[in-house]
Amino acid sequence: MAPEGAFKNRAKTGATLEEVARHAGVSPATVSRCLNSPDLVRPALKSKVEAAIRLLDYVPHGGARSLASRRSRMIGAIFPILDTTLFGRTLEALQQEVGEAGYTLVVASYGYDLEREQHHVRNLLTSGIDALVLVGGIRDDSVYRLIERNGVPYVLIWISESDGERPCIGFDNAEAARRAARHLLDMGHSRIGVISGFVKDNDRAAARIAGTRSALAEQGLTLDESLVLERPFGSTEGREAFRLLMTRRPRPTAVICGSEPFAYGALFEAQALGLKVPDEVSITGFDDFWLAAQMTPGLTTVRTPQSEMGRLAGRHLLSVLAGEEAVPPSPLDVELIVRGSTGPPPADAP
Repeated sequence: MAPEGAFKNRAKTGATLEEVARHAGVSPATVSRCLNSPDLVRPALKSKVEAAIRLLDYVPHGGARSLASRRSRMIGAIFPILDTTLFGRTLEALQQEVGEAGYTLVVASYGYDLEREQHHVRNLLTSGIDALVLVGGIRDDSVYRLIERNGVPYVLIWISESDGERPCIGFDNAEAARRAARHLLDMGHSRIGVISGFVKDNDRAAARIAGTRSALAEQGLTLDESLVLERPFGSTEGREAFRLLMTRRPRPTAVICGSEPFAYGALFEAQALGLKVPDEVSITGFDDFWLAAQMTPGLTTVRTPQSEMGRLAGRHLLSVLAGEEAVPPSPLDVELIVRGSTGPPPADAP
């Protein structure tokens, strides 16, 4: 019997060109022309074929998939961005894991634009990938149907669960943020600001804000929405957001940054404003990149399992491709790393 929660390799059951032709009421040659030379096909026929393709979630196989094995030895991975600061460790560990097994990793990015992500999914399926890695769980169900109808195993990373329906390898983002917020609350902070990535189409950022709210609620406090700023990821954006937070009255005595580059920018801007960290304001980060320990003061941050997610995602997909039962792990651990950027609020804080 398969272990509970196991995800087994599925047969390649995607629609065929012949099925598209039958559904559209045209010949397979017409479907082929629509795909390869659409200008040579009458608009009415092309419309029928395109409708059948959408209905059947048809993806034409790449050249390698015409082989009897229907294996390309390629695994796709689509990341929000390819900034090595944010996803570099995960990407490197994933590449090493699948590369050692003889697979090539094909990588794309979508700039947090889910329409672009869907375009990349279709292109990678067309190219004949054998498996796929996606970040987060928020996307239209049609994307999952497209992947599943073409029998391509996939795994979601950077989240710990997706209603139990889809394999996930990651950590509890809300709990990670709660740990940072509880640390500040335990030191006496009550007015806390947040610098976050945009929560639209980003379940990780949304969960981190939710975790902060939850920690405050445990103490009978609420998160002041005027102190929650959403920005594109980056240290420059962190500086600008921190500067704006410091104009609020009363200003926050601590700032939780939902991404490490935000925290670097906040520390730089605090120095530029002449604010002493942590005597006048505390700052926390998220991820614990190498620079966090080198800052002055060192950055208090949440250490996330970046490399582990990449390794385990690769191993999971390789197991599925080998026809084995693969059970994704329980949520991975995170750790609060306390350094010099956090301390009690100033004595004259309201």
